[in-house]
Amino acid sequence: MKLKSSYIYIKGVRFRAYIGVSEIEREVGNDYVADLRLHYHIGKAMLTDDVSDTISYADVYDIVKTVMQQPAKLLEHVAYRIGEALEKTFPQIEAIDLCLTKLNPPMGADCSGAGVELHLINEKTRS
Repeated sequence: MKLKSSYIYIKGVRFRAYIGVSEIEREVGNDYVADLRLHYHIGKAMLTDDVSDTISYADVYDIVKTVMQQPAKLLEHVAYRIGEALEKTFPQIEAIDLCLTKLNPPMGADCSGAGVELHLINEKTRS
């Protein structure tokens, strides 16, 4: 069999973060959920069974956690910073799908959350 595409993903990672337009949101904080899917060729790791031949999702988590700990006004900005940090650390990533959800948005609506979704393509690895 030939590998056509492959992804590494993390689903439903919860964070307490200080992101929001209002100053009170950046002081009190809110709960967030991140879902990531990294398009990356895992063919070598499939054959070698060696963690050094893949991207460790534990390392991906650490990067996301570090970015989420930095206060910001917009989820869009935080999501993009996550993408930049992942691409800088793992330049072999071909694309990133990232969904970042604020669980209790202060907008007076009864909802499960509100957020942003990005699909980023690494121009250096894509033809």
